[in-house]
Amino acid sequence: MTVTSRPFGTTKAGEAVTAFELSCAGGASAVILDYGATVQSLSVPDAAGRLVDVVLGYDTVAEYERHGGYVGATLGRVGNRIGGARFSIGGREYSLVKNDGENTLHGGARGFDKYVWSAALQGDRLVLSRLSPDGEEGFPGSLSVSVSFELTDANSLVITYDADTDAVTPVSLTNHSYFNLAGGGDVLDHVLRLNAERYCEAAPNCLPTGRLPGVEGTPFDFRAPRRLGDALAEENAQTALFGGFDHNFVLSGRDAAQVYCPASGIVMDMRTTMPGVQLYTSNSLDERAGKRGSVMGPHGALCLETQLFPDGMNHYGFPSPLLHPGEHLHSETVYAFSVR
Repeated sequence: MTVTSRPFGTTKAGEAVTAFELSCAGGASAVILDYGATVQSLSVPDAAGRLVDVVLGYDTVAEYERHGGYVGATLGRVGNRIGGARFSIGGREYSLVKNDGENTLHGGARGFDKYVWSAALQGDRLVLSRLSPDGEEGFPGSLSVSVSFELTDANSLVITYDADTDAVTPVSLTNHSYFNLAGGGDVLDHVLRLNAERYCEAAPNCLPTGRLPGVEGTPFDFRAPRRLGDALAEENAQTALFGGFDHNFVLSGRDAAQVYCPASGIVMDMRTTMPGVQLYTSNSLDERAGKRGSVMGPHGALCLETQLFPDGMNHYGFPSPLLHPGEHLHSETVYAFSVR
């Protein structure tokens, strides 16, 4: 893997942002911003050997600051929602910043996606790191966190998350890339397989109810490869709530998912050490301009956010997101690209 860097503009606060381009012998390349530890582009060969940028993104820092959607960003301290913007540890209740109605979403009003991270090269990895101070967005403890990006010669993007804390605090880190393996248009013809037999039922506010229904006989059954548009067309009370999928799936193994695009021939296999993945079909992504004149919009991409379960600290039986002093958090997600 080779890495080059270039300026990517400045934030409203005057902070310089750098774009790091990763390239490999397999022909793939990725651009990672130190703003938000963001995947700005990810180009891989299609079946004809042409490079296709398979993630949504913007051309300027100003667009990342102005628009919602967390496009390509690293989320933290806790990706997804925390109900009521509060949780308890050892009988003490902590109140967080509310940025999604009465709830906390993706770390709060200024989550990890809105900071410029420190950057370093460590062997074949680009490592972005930051120290989240005690009390940031209401979370307890100082959290030292790093996210590394590696592009292998087999055209796999490997994202690794590491964190340590000096006080008990919830942590669930993930990446919020929007994938479109055709490089444009909608993703209704994308074929999805998910290694999951259950999913988190969601309430109208997108918080989990605590129930984990089976996928059998529902639009949520992606155990065999299935066209995404066919699943979205099925009548279902859960998908009707959000105009599509915005649900956590309970993974049955590290071989988490596969996405195939017939138009480009690109296949993306996703592996992860995390127990869940949020499938989001960009239902509420309003139409807007993206990089190089592209247009974003509803169902124009899908997200596969590997994670602990949403609102895990408030649901008995969900995997605990609590990180303790002396423990080390480490997780990994791999996006491996090929063609057929």
